[in-house]
Amino acid sequence: MNAVDFAFFLIEIVGTVAFAISGAMIAIERNLDLFGVLFLGVTTAIGGGIMRDILLGHIPPRAFSNYIYLTVAAGTALVVFLVTAWNRKDGGHRHRFSDAALNFFDAAGLGIFSVVGVQNTISAGFGDNAFFCIFLGMITGIGGGMLRDMMSRATPMVLHKQVYALASVGGSICYYYLRQYSHTWAVILATGLVMVVRLLAAHYRWKLPKVRQVPADKL
Repeated sequence: MNAVDFAFFLIEIVGTVAFAISGAMIAIERNLDLFGVLFLGVTTAIGGGIMRDILLGHIPPRAFSNYIYLTVAAGTALVVFLVTAWNRKDGGHRHRFSDAALNFFDAAGLGIFSVVGVQNTISAGFGDNAFFCIFLGMITGIGGGMLRDMMSRATPMVLHKQVYALASVGGSICYYYLRQYSHTWAVILATGLVMVVRLLAAHYRWKLPKVRQVPADKL
């Protein structure tokens, strides 16, 4: 494993931890049991990568041949479950902290995996296909979150929340075109761009246009 591959491996581990925390926290808020927390944490962490690998023709996906990602995700989700259970054992609540933490870790995972998705697509030999690289960057970024939301019986954030998929697309574009100058700065700037856009969108409630709903009594 060369230096670049090792660096991206470490970045993937960080993204796996971030998304596993996000998935586990949502599972806890949905009042799921220990297995549900572990399953949702793992699915959030590796779901986007599985989608990407299937589209790239990597069968089985890496998550099923290299268990480091699954192990890290499951371990992270377990820690979140235990820490939250301990914090709430006396009836305490951490709603404000949880909301802020969820937004941060979700933004971090989104940014990291958007970059990883682009790089993996390039490494697979599709570096000349800008659309495919950026598309798989987005899929890697949002895929796990979509599965998480659907399994927790919520409308996927990508379909209705403030600027979610667009943040991933922006980061993917940034990395794809800046990587030729500096891999390090491309990763930092692309990940930072996604995180800043997501956190600002959540704070200021930026939303894309929607069709105005007509009240039922006026139909």
